[in-house]
Amino acid sequence: MGLENLVKFKYDVMDKISPTFCAAKWKQVTIHLQNGHTHSCHHPVTHKVPLEELKENPSALHNTKHKKMLRKMMLEGERPAECDYCWRVEDNNSNSISDRVFKTADTWSAPYIDDIKNKPWDVDEVPSYLEVSFGNVCNFKCSYCAPHISSKWMEEIEAYGAYPTADNFNNIDTLKKQNTLPIPYKDKNPYIDAFWKWWPAIANKVEHFRITGGEPLLNKETYKFLDYIIENPNPNLNLSINANMCPPNDLLNKFIEKVKIIINEKKVKKFKVFTSCEAHGKQAEYIRFGLDYNLWLANIEKMLKEVPGLGFTIMSTYNALSIPSYIDFLTDIVRLKKEYWNPKFYTSSPVLLDIPYLRYPTHQSVFILTEDFVKEVYDQVTFIYTNLENKNWQGSAMMGFHEHEAERMKRIYEMVLTHPKKDNEAYNDYNRKNFRLFVDEHDKRRNTNFVQTFPQMEEFYKHCGTFL
Repeated sequence: MGLENLVKFKYDVMDKISPTFCAAKWKQVTIHLQNGHTHSCHHPVTHKVPLEELKENPSALHNTKHKKMLRKMMLEGERPAECDYCWRVEDNNSNSISDRVFKTADTWSAPYIDDIKNKPWDVDEVPSYLEVSFGNVCNFKCSYCAPHISSKWMEEIEAYGAYPTADNFNNIDTLKKQNTLPIPYKDKNPYIDAFWKWWPAIANKVEHFRITGGEPLLNKETYKFLDYIIENPNPNLNLSINANMCPPNDLLNKFIEKVKIIINEKKVKKFKVFTSCEAHGKQAEYIRFGLDYNLWLANIEKMLKEVPGLGFTIMSTYNALSIPSYIDFLTDIVRLKKEYWNPKFYTSSPVLLDIPYLRYPTHQSVFILTEDFVKEVYDQVTFIYTNLENKNWQGSAMMGFHEHEAERMKRIYEMVLTHPKKDNEAYNDYNRKNFRLFVDEHDKRRNTNFVQTFPQMEEFYKHCGTFL
């Protein structure tokens, strides 16, 4: 759906229900089975699924009492505070299309809008988009990640403690208070048990199923699920898996072989891999510690060559460290888009780019940067618009970025442009101090060197040091 149609959809469909309506609260869910947390849409913070709710109703993995109250608020025109990502986008520019519009207009939600508005707010909903994390086992320690999501982070924090920022970044005591500590990988997990009780009852109603992590390719439950699909095909299911694309080679090959069976024998409607990167080369490796950037690219290309029909979405969580090398990163993405478009298997490029902005940790958010970086963000928007897709004579997209990819980058620029205001400076300086504390500790623990890796940010690094 084009941007003009999205604006019309918002006014003609969504606003007639409520100015705060978002179908994702009903039809989309991410469930972190390693700690029993859930949220609908990846922007709001997660909340714990009470075990007493789960005992009688395994669908409480999605339909918690907390979430049902938020659905009621949305139907009545109230803004749930946890949805501030979209309120911020909309309040910054009333014409901006926030993610609640993209999500509500998507194919997995739009057909259900009438059903949602015509039934009681407190019924148990079957999600059409279901995302599950089976565990936190991971071989990366991404700079914006956390111990309950990455076992490598957990090992580091257990060995050295929290980072010495003002908020004690990744403090295990904080995770305990938030009730987000993961159940050990080898222990019995009531949330995983509940999932396998719930899944057979909804398997044929879910349209999109996505496995996230941790690193899913390191988790035995991932292969159990793939085997379930091989034995129980669902031609209406869109199946996706998050993968950092740097697993041990034997596990990558095992994964590829199962994906080949699923795609070649049409076990599902479509199969897609989601992977992440938000910078280029050594700078990307600093952000996503454990990443080998060249291996990441090579493994993406290996899968695209060996499994025609497979799609990739690259999730690019735009943050302060993205800026210096982002055009080089975008250049690699454009090349993938061009080289692997094949009209035999795809109507458009098999490689898509999603660009959300990083909200937390705030000390790595793009909003902490000084105004001299704004032009670089502008140049990145310009690069994307300069490399928009074109059409061949049959109307198929052949190359370049989609309009909605460009819009996501453009709205980040608009937010960066308006953010550095005097009333934000105290908060910005607080985060700049934390930024310096974080990267210095990062370099100490991980034998990295921020200034050598990000020479373009040396002056900013020194500026942040003035707040120590």
